[in-house]
Amino acid sequence: MGSEKSPAGSGGGERQARPEDGHTCCGCRFPLLIALLQLLLGISTAVVAFLMATISPSLLARETPHWAGIIMCVVSIVGFVLDCITYLPDERTSMQFIIKLLYFLLCSVGVVISILVIAFQGHHYSLTNGFTCKEMGENCVCTLEPEDPIARTFTYTEVSNCLAVMSTLMLYYLLQMVLNLAQAIVCMLGAFIMWKHRYQMFFVGLQMGSPTSQHWQKV
Repeated sequence: MGSEKSPAGSGGGERQARPEDGHTCCGCRFPLLIALLQLLLGISTAVVAFLMATISPSLLARETPHWAGIIMCVVSIVGFVLDCITYLPDERTSMQFIIKLLYFLLCSVGVVISILVIAFQGHHYSLTNGFTCKEMGENCVCTLEPEDPIARTFTYTEVSNCLAVMSTLMLYYLLQMVLNLAQAIVCMLGAFIMWKHRYQMFFVGLQMGSPTSQHWQKV
């Protein structure tokens, strides 16, 4: 009778040698795809914000949230660095731990900032939708209650056509809300995947044979 080879030593070491095999999304290893989406969204948010700033120099920073796009680009760069040093659920070096912690914190901050921008843009959109504007020289003066002599006024300098400017601003506000909603979802997804890989994936199984020949099942 021929001797049967135990399957204990076949495949066990190979599984342990490649612990990161299962951490892919759409064919890309995490966090490459998430970081790429963050970079594209951050650039889009910044470009739209800078275009908004060209409408009138009197627009405030909360109305042109280029800072949100720049922060998102920084988050994506940290994600690319994390991918370059080989992402692993269990940290092998202190550098991996530091970069993973930094990326997780920045993703969380990105969610908060994106929600803050959505709130600002929604508020300004509702205000702009109720404005009554008139041109005064090179300025556009708007108010919510034109019959109230002491009502708060909003002045947009170096504007030639109030109607065109208001419609353009409302379009930009909507774009910013959509872009920042996408940023919040992507950052939340990145933080969730890191948390899941770190705390919800572990190995259980039955040790067979020698200590070097083990079977483990990932759950």
